[in-house]
Amino acid sequence: MNVVELAIRADAEAAEALAAAFNEYAYGGAVIEQVVTPEQGEALDAARPFTVRAFLLQDETLADKRRAIERAAWAFSMLRPVGELEVRELAAQDYANAWKKFYTILHVGARTVIKPSWLEYTPQRDEIVIELDPGMAFGTGLHPTTRLCLAALEKYVSPGVEILDVGTGSGILAIDAAKLGARWVDARDIDPIAAETAQKNVAASGLGDVIQVTRSSVTLEPQPHLYGMVAANIFADTIAELAPAIVQHLKRDGVFIASGILVERAQLVENAMRAQNMTLVEKQQEDDWLVMVYKSDGRGVG
Repeated sequence: MNVVELAIRADAEAAEALAAAFNEYAYGGAVIEQVVTPEQGEALDAARPFTVRAFLLQDETLADKRRAIERAAWAFSMLRPVGELEVRELAAQDYANAWKKFYTILHVGARTVIKPSWLEYTPQRDEIVIELDPGMAFGTGLHPTTRLCLAALEKYVSPGVEILDVGTGSGILAIDAAKLGARWVDARDIDPIAAETAQKNVAASGLGDVIQVTRSSVTLEPQPHLYGMVAANIFADTIAELAPAIVQHLKRDGVFIASGILVERAQLVENAMRAQNMTLVEKQQEDDWLVMVYKSDGRGVG
């Protein structure tokens, strides 16, 4: 069966959001790619545009799915500059490898390497390799919030710690935390597709005995399990709403890593955390996005 390919160019920040919209309709999931030349090295450069691709089967649902993707692309173009949506027909044999040649190894933080399953990579000393295929709704490592969280995990995860990952998405943070030495990771997401995707990635990583994925969120509980770390790469409004439950699940000397926060929404998170007697100990920014690290008894950054 032939397939129809839809492609659109966008910056790194927009690419994952577009992929999330396309992923609902695409056969095999949306793909995020960036052409990298030998002169540029193997690391992705957020300054260069990315291409988001979606593949649709030529069946009775094609027209409806194509219109849905076209509407999503148009709506997103009202918010951010993106390229024109390109459409072409591919033979089935061409589809199988239409995008793999563009996907490459991604270095994030000081130690983390993200690679698709079909590429070979020999890790350097102390590097942590996460095998994560494209097509995930969120958490491929391209978005600034994901990179900021991965860098924070490298700094704050201690061997043997138990971690709660709220809004796990693809499971990338949970997998990274486990590889950094976490004893147990409770990965939760209310989105059924995200929970299923995370479960598949955890299984593929061989970390099913360390990471538990459930379709759930975090709520106030009479006797909550306490974690040495909580990570939430979601949105500022959701973090503020969940603040009481998040802090309730955190040990007194625990660390909370919050991201998915636009600069202009940072005060909302800060007010919510201050109300829970949490102190900001570190804040890092990439583009318009922040990661904010809190401790219940830490010294603030002022």
